[in-house]
Amino acid sequence: MLVRRASPYSGVSMPSHPIRFLLNGTLTEAAGVDPHVSLLQYLREDLRLTGTKEGCAEGDCGACTVVLGELDTNGRVGLKPVNACIRQLPTIDGKAVFTVEGLKRGDGTLHPAQQALADCHGSQCGFCTPGFVMSLFALYKNSPSPTRTQAIEALSGNLCRCTGYRPILDAAVVMQGCGTPCGADAAPVESWLNQPATTTGAVHPGEAVLAAALRAIGREADFSYAAHGVSFHAPRSIASFSRLAAAHPDAWILAGGTDVGLWINKALQSTRTILYTGAVDGLGRIEDKAGWVEIGAAVTLEDAFHALNRHYPEFAHVWLRFASVPIRSSGTLGGNVANGSPIGDSMPLLIALGSEVVLRHGEAVRTLPLEDLYLDYKKQARVSGEWVERVRVPMRSAGLELAAYKNAKRNEQDISAVCFALALQREGDQVRSVRVALGGMAGVPKRARQVEAALTGKAWNEDNVRAAMADMTRDFSPMSDMRATAGYRLRVAQNLLLRFFHESSSGASIETRVL
Repeated sequence: MLVRRASPYSGVSMPSHPIRFLLNGTLTEAAGVDPHVSLLQYLREDLRLTGTKEGCAEGDCGACTVVLGELDTNGRVGLKPVNACIRQLPTIDGKAVFTVEGLKRGDGTLHPAQQALADCHGSQCGFCTPGFVMSLFALYKNSPSPTRTQAIEALSGNLCRCTGYRPILDAAVVMQGCGTPCGADAAPVESWLNQPATTTGAVHPGEAVLAAALRAIGREADFSYAAHGVSFHAPRSIASFSRLAAAHPDAWILAGGTDVGLWINKALQSTRTILYTGAVDGLGRIEDKAGWVEIGAAVTLEDAFHALNRHYPEFAHVWLRFASVPIRSSGTLGGNVANGSPIGDSMPLLIALGSEVVLRHGEAVRTLPLEDLYLDYKKQARVSGEWVERVRVPMRSAGLELAAYKNAKRNEQDISAVCFALALQREGDQVRSVRVALGGMAGVPKRARQVEAALTGKAWNEDNVRAAMADMTRDFSPMSDMRATAGYRLRVAQNLLLRFFHESSSGASIETRVL
């Protein structure tokens, strides 16, 4: 039954439809569930699928990992691991969800990822094991012959409290050879689940069945869902989304949920209206236009980082340390930029490159240099109802020298004490232009303009660099907190500038990597 609710469009009522998705290959519908409810809560409490665990409720431990399937721009099924604890249930409308209960075959045979984990004795207390299995399943489907390095990256979002990572990594490397593929008598989706990734990109019949099922439940029109006095809207067009944002300036704009999920789970916040970017045609695109890489607000961090890596491979090690694979697979670059956290790692790198942000309010569109978006802590140059439509990153110019450094207590899954990014252009030994941006040093991501002024037009030598290091005290007065003291932050930031000077002068190559 369709439930009518008030609409922001004059005199028009909007129907509330049930949430519709594929769960382990079976069509499932949900209605009457508060839109604040997470996928994890729904799986465990409503469907009693308790293999998916809650450990941290903030996307850190990976015990809640499930695999999300959706069609990519080529009509192929794309799979990605996500944290179910911070993924709001309505956002999976039209998608496929796989949990640990759905991996084994009908005759009880384990999926190769499960079998490998058992064979390698990778399960200890067992609490985290289902999450590891699901991350391994995603790796199994996406990487034909994973190396140990790829396995470490794939499991970056899964924590083992028993500290037994070696056998789990062993399982990741050998799982492609475990078990036998499903036979012709197996169900199509089940058969597809047990097929490993291929180097040829061939489509297995089971994958074609799943793709057809996803197309069948896809929505052509705007999707609205309401329950418990809360409305969730997933418009299909930018114009429709922008009208809703203008009509509901206090609504939460939800993208990947990696921040909003914490507002709900940890801060116990709630709202009456949620606007979802993930279904809007155009916001999930990455396009090269007239010297810019344009990244829509709904593009995931993982996809955005891969696109930017083609132009700026020097930033790869920061992208990889930005967050775990499940966080990067769910969170969006537009959401990270719009949130504007002073410790968000994407903004310093984007600012150093001279990126811009495209803002929309109703039909009005304007573009700002990214650094001008941030005025003060939690204060931005956006008017009420204005939202981030896309981010524009300039394509690489000839002779550009780059560096980015992330200083944190841990290599993976940690927030930066200092994130430092620099873009330099030289003519001979003279600095023609330089942009230096830092996170963790102020209430907003910020350029070090005094440092830039001290270097521009000067010889690129150690004396001038050290003079610029001293000028950094005029750019920043960092705070002390649980991550670092003010003095430590300032010293690290200064020394990172010096580090880049020595690396660039000695001919040592900045770490690069193809993602």
